[in-house]
Amino acid sequence: MVGARRVSLVEDDPIMGEALVQRLTLEGHTVDWWHDGGAAILGMAATRPDVVLCDIRLPDVTGEDVFNRTASTLSAPFIFITAHSDIEQAVRLMRQGGADYLTKPFEIGHLVSRINAVARRAPEVPTGALGVSEAMVGVELLLRRVADRRFPVLLTGETGVGKEVCARFLQHASKAASAPFVAVNCAAIPAELLESELFGHERGSFSGAATRHLGHAERAREGILFLDEIGEMPLHLQAKMLRLLGERTFHRVGGEQPVEFAGRVVAATNRDLAAAVRAGTFREDLLYRINVVTVDVPPLRERSADVGWLADRLFEDLNERSETGLLGISRHAKEMAARHPWPGNVRELRNRIERAIALADGEWISARDLFPERATASGGGDADVMTLSQVRDEAERREIERGLRSTKGQVAEAARRLGVSRTTLWEKMRRLGIKDSGTSD
Repeated sequence: MVGARRVSLVEDDPIMGEALVQRLTLEGHTVDWWHDGGAAILGMAATRPDVVLCDIRLPDVTGEDVFNRTASTLSAPFIFITAHSDIEQAVRLMRQGGADYLTKPFEIGHLVSRINAVARRAPEVPTGALGVSEAMVGVELLLRRVADRRFPVLLTGETGVGKEVCARFLQHASKAASAPFVAVNCAAIPAELLESELFGHERGSFSGAATRHLGHAERAREGILFLDEIGEMPLHLQAKMLRLLGERTFHRVGGEQPVEFAGRVVAATNRDLAAAVRAGTFREDLLYRINVVTVDVPPLRERSADVGWLADRLFEDLNERSETGLLGISRHAKEMAARHPWPGNVRELRNRIERAIALADGEWISARDLFPERATASGGGDADVMTLSQVRDEAERREIERGLRSTKGQVAEAARRLGVSRTTLWEKMRRLGIKDSGTSD
């Protein structure tokens, strides 16, 4: 038997729940028994279990809801208890990162061995490799959870949020970290050349094909084939991608023999692919193939906690190459950066820091170096000086938004944590233009 573990049991059946608690306690485990999903979601944040044993059918929410709502904060493996009619859902949850499932009825001894098996797997601990905000820690944990599961991953998000960075992290976190990472921008390659670039071609297959050419899919070998802007892929190539994903083979242009595909497809898009399906520009069956796991990378304006962290990392990297003698980014510049809406996301932040490094005339990058257009707009005056009322409003806005995020939009709970009445909070939200998330209290 493995060492004693802390097990969270989410089970509304009193007879089964009691039997499981007794047996697991005899095995040396500490068991926290939650009779409904809502209590489990709140309770597990405090108990930090090593393993979660969760029924899919619960009186208030589903086991899938419990799994999804704790994915960003818990690294514990989930074992689902299912009825025969729920097996399809359980399999889908395995694809999303669940550890195991058991179908009722089952022997408790068999369950104990399964718990011990998943408990042997080292829990994933966030390292802050992608960011320090709650949102990016959640992205990191999800990517780590699926790193060694070879099914496709779809990364969604606005242009410049760092989808390729996430794809490279997924490879780095996997056992295939040393395998090739082959990136293809489907929007940057002319449509008439994309098929040859993706799948390669045989000698003589078209005018100018003097030798055999190995495409990106073949050169990826056991690594990742990263298809950026997959929503821009022409329809006739989407059909070929469907075959690659379904049959794990492809044909070079002009070739007769199938070539085995040994890699993993990770795709990215800033488009609404469901809308593209409705518009007839993207195949619905391909969408189902590529989004086995979908990871949404949030825009930088929604994760202000990452701005300073990213700025420091980008500065260290870019300044080391330039050898300017600059010491860093000033505190005032970081404060202004945290308030900036970042329409260009991380790509804009990198551009601004690179320009500031090139043009800064002091030892520290100032707010004026980072946002020169503000100084220009004010005739070179103190454009980055805020009035005290502006400072107060910005501070209140920041804390209110943080409170609403931490309570998932529950205004009453956010007001309690902020030490004001709900009416006062509503008034401040209205004055500062902070929108309600739509979550009821």
